[in-house]
Amino acid sequence: MKKTLTLLLLCLFAACSPKNEPITAQSAVDAAIEFHGLERLKDADFSLTFRDMNYTYQMHKGKYEYTRTQTDSTGAVIIDVLNNNGLVRTIDGNIAELTEERNGAFSRSVNSVIYFFRLPFGLNDNAVRKTYNGEVTIKGKSYHEVKVTFVQEGGGDHFEDQFLYWFDTEDFSMDYMAYLYYTDGGGLRMREAINPRRINGVLVQDYINLKPANENVNIESIREAYNKGDLVELSRIINENIKIDL
Repeated sequence: MKKTLTLLLLCLFAACSPKNEPITAQSAVDAAIEFHGLERLKDADFSLTFRDMNYTYQMHKGKYEYTRTQTDSTGAVIIDVLNNNGLVRTIDGNIAELTEERNGAFSRSVNSVIYFFRLPFGLNDNAVRKTYNGEVTIKGKSYHEVKVTFVQEGGGDHFEDQFLYWFDTEDFSMDYMAYLYYTDGGGLRMREAINPRRINGVLVQDYINLKPANENVNIESIREAYNKGDLVELSRIINENIKIDL
């Protein structure tokens, strides 16, 4: 009787274990952030080089500052500083006067590089709305598919954009993503993660940037198009000279 009771308790414990709870969009994202080591970026600095431009990131107690430094064809040094108060551009140390349109474009381009580098860290932001689409297969491997949209308030200029993320069902690594965007001309892209490596415990990845050969493909069917080989390589997202200070 005692042995039977012990077995029953063990079975009940296993059934109540978090590992056996149904996967949700939130639990998948939380597990991915933990696997990538990105909870450390809540209070951290990092720097990287992307396409010959140097970026820095500082985040401390909700206050952030991103910078981008580049040298133009005339040798002038251009520095964009984006923080909670907005963006300021300097050229050889002098503040540049920007139209609202150009200010918005520069802000989005600086933020975009940082945003994609940190993923899936930003997927718990207040403006994010997540939906779990179930388990799917990519290249014969099983993934949790999570769709992300944004509320308008707090969603920034990209609140209408839509994202799909695919997390490995074994370790929750974010191996693929796709996004439909409307700003700066719009488009549909899918990214395949490559070159995974850990720096200071944080998983860093580069990406192959793909687009549909057929412009009629929508974001809900882009995974199927990828599996069929119907996407073409557009570019590679290679992050270099990465330093992370926790």
